[in-house]
Amino acid sequence: MYYYVMPSHDIRRNLATEQYLLEQEFDEPLVLFYIQEPCIIIGRNQNALEEINQRFVREKGITVTRRLSGGGAVYDDLGNVSFSFVTKADGNFGNFKEFTEPILRAIHKLGATGATVSGRNDLMIDGKKFSGNAMYKKRGKLFSHGTLMLDVDLDVLPQALQVAKDKIESKGTKSVRSHVTNLRPYLSENYQQLSTEEFRDELLKQLFSVEDVTQIADKQIQLSTEDEQAIDQLVTSLYGNEAWIYGEAPTYTLQRRRRYPAVGIIDARLTVAKGKITDLIFYGDYFGQKESSELAALFIGKDYRRPALAQVIEQIQADQYFSHLTNETLLDLLIE
Repeated sequence: MYYYVMPSHDIRRNLATEQYLLEQEFDEPLVLFYIQEPCIIIGRNQNALEEINQRFVREKGITVTRRLSGGGAVYDDLGNVSFSFVTKADGNFGNFKEFTEPILRAIHKLGATGATVSGRNDLMIDGKKFSGNAMYKKRGKLFSHGTLMLDVDLDVLPQALQVAKDKIESKGTKSVRSHVTNLRPYLSENYQQLSTEEFRDELLKQLFSVEDVTQIADKQIQLSTEDEQAIDQLVTSLYGNEAWIYGEAPTYTLQRRRRYPAVGIIDARLTVAKGKITDLIFYGDYFGQKESSELAALFIGKDYRRPALAQVIEQIQADQYFSHLTNETLLDLLIE
């Protein structure tokens, strides 16, 4: 087995690297490890707006991207280690235990002996989840990747994945919310103070049955300049591309309803397909000098993203359509 420790802390580049390596030919399986700054990774078939607290994510500068594999949304930060096994698909798609058991054995050796496999694709300890796993297959190869929460900020996690109370209807896969925990308190005393990188290296040593990672230097793959350039292209075209992140959601309808003391009730009903607004109707008991239907028409075909809507609103005066409503409040009404 070969391995690769990703030097990047950007989830978009790490997922691009994983995809690139999946598409290359190796004579042995690979195991990849990556650590990233605060981010949310949406499952392949999910609607991002149903999974994230947009305002919180924007204000905290949390990166959002979409992965190739299915499953639910996850929050990662520098207290998490992600792993991925890349191998041939020999009828093993869906067999998560094949790939989680080596990780589980390593964790047991670090002292967390109560860790177990739960259900189809989770790792649990003390009744709480510390690892979620997902899988993707392409052209006879697959990767099975997962998270390992060593010391994730458990205060940020529920806020980042706290969905707004808007009424959203779509066929996107919904995340199953679970009680989660970090592994650090369950490790043996001599491993309690490990940094995330040291924890990753301990896992690597356990997987390869060595005392020091220098003993497996010949098993670490190296990327060429051409490899790095190809990965750059994947980041641009996919993992850093908002059309992929937000536009891949199934068609959905969204209701944004607010009551303002000086304005009244404004009830905006939107339909979004491939990330673009295809229909918008305003209801409510508001007053206005101009027809709100004329305003709604300006948004048709626009990306349902805050910057795109802000550009439209910059060209109008909101209080002409909704008396006493400011442009900024209209933007907040339509999108967090």
